[in-house]
Amino acid sequence: MNSSQIESLFTQTLLGDYDADTPWEAVRALQNIGSREVFDGAAAWCRSENPLERARGADVLAQLGKTAEHPDNVFPQESFAVISKLVASESEPLPLSSAIYSLGHIGNALAIPLLTEHCSHTSPEVRFSVAFALGKFTEDPIAVQALLVLTRDVDDDVRDWATFGIGALGKLDTPEIRDALLSRLNDSFEDVRQEAIVGLARIKDERVLPSLLFALEQPAVADTLIDAANEMLGMKDDVTDWEAVDYAVALRERFGL
Repeated sequence: MNSSQIESLFTQTLLGDYDADTPWEAVRALQNIGSREVFDGAAAWCRSENPLERARGADVLAQLGKTAEHPDNVFPQESFAVISKLVASESEPLPLSSAIYSLGHIGNALAIPLLTEHCSHTSPEVRFSVAFALGKFTEDPIAVQALLVLTRDVDDDVRDWATFGIGALGKLDTPEIRDALLSRLNDSFEDVRQEAIVGLARIKDERVLPSLLFALEQPAVADTLIDAANEMLGMKDDVTDWEAVDYAVALRERFGL
């Protein structure tokens, strides 16, 4: 692809609403090209005076050159250097969120201190991006401590992703993590409650059983709850002819409830 076509794709990333399909198609196209020219253009945009250009520069660098065959950023160190500077200096919520997401995708653990500084940001969108990015570092105790704080956030989506981070994605198992998940079983947001159930089932904490059984006996049951039942029962796969209530029966028999 020539320089004119690459420039046209960069321009397309600025069209319409931030979350619209058209600009994101251009972002993905630039990522798929993954060339030095694309990197240089995105890096330059990260230093732009235009907040949207800074955001789109970070979006492009987040997964530059990543494919199924090549799952890593093609310029990992250089991308990290550009994005980390943006996170350290950015004041606008949109480019800051984009840069934080980018740090999560790049996956350099040196990002953790930069991420935790924004756990109390006034923007829920920024805090959500922090929860997402920290979910990439769930073997790190500092990242986990920050996620534990975010499980108590006032925003439903932030709590949901942070609970998913320490529960489904988490690599550590500590009393503090278990207690944090246990406290989310009564969350006001259903998605958070489900993530807490999944997290506790993954580490075989039997205190989850009352909540899991109640959820399995409701008219509509999410697939993640079936997965949680499988975890508690030590089963690798779903039983093809079982309904949710069958899992509930098996759990009651297994644990004498």
